[in-house]
Amino acid sequence: MVDFVGAGCGAADLITLRGKALIEKADVIIYAGSLVNPELLGYAADDCEIHNSAYMTLDEVISVMEKAEKSGKNVVRLHTGDPSVYGAIREQIDRLCELDIPYRICPGVSSFCGAAAALRAEYTLPEVSQTVIITRMEGRTPVPESESIEKLASHGSTMVIFLSTGMLEKLSERLISGGYSPDTPAAIVYKASWPDEKVCRCTVRNLYETALKNNIKKTALITVGNFLGDDYALSRLYDESFETEYRKAKK
Repeated sequence: MVDFVGAGCGAADLITLRGKALIEKADVIIYAGSLVNPELLGYAADDCEIHNSAYMTLDEVISVMEKAEKSGKNVVRLHTGDPSVYGAIREQIDRLCELDIPYRICPGVSSFCGAAAALRAEYTLPEVSQTVIITRMEGRTPVPESESIEKLASHGSTMVIFLSTGMLEKLSERLISGGYSPDTPAAIVYKASWPDEKVCRCTVRNLYETALKNNIKKTALITVGNFLGDDYALSRLYDESFETEYRKAKK
């Protein structure tokens, strides 16, 4: 069995109980070494075979999985955050299906959740934004034209932008071109939940300058939107005039 496990956004104790148990029982672990907290490997058995996928190709990763399967061993493929977000798991799953190797997926705490916790913020404030757009700037990996930063920015909703810290000058320009005011609140969250976590609040206009000032070049999320402001409406759910199946409305 191959278990794809979400390692969480950084702190070793933010992995799920299921994920920790799978690591403890694993005979082989292939972990995303450039991003996964190495403290998580401390949960593994002393005789566990460990591979760092930062130095491996897809073929090499699959080869390790296939060899382990033939030996009746349990494999944990340890991905950063939650494997469903920029985890590149589909290509691995398709290869496992071709080889008739069974697999499961264990979700994890994505870094966009860790960033919200670091910001002490709620992405979906009533009458501010009820939509969260998770996206990235195109780099070596392209982005569909219909998902350009400008087109997504036109919604004016909450945006969480991955894998774009090295392109902040262009990102600012494109966010503004898409419809955000230059003074729209923004924040750069570096290594959410890690010991060296850093939160830098700014505006869309000065994202690049903020990153430069704080020497942030990678491993950060960009959050944009008025959810970072102070104006919002209270939730109707807890309003005394709002009736639910559990609570009668008060006159």
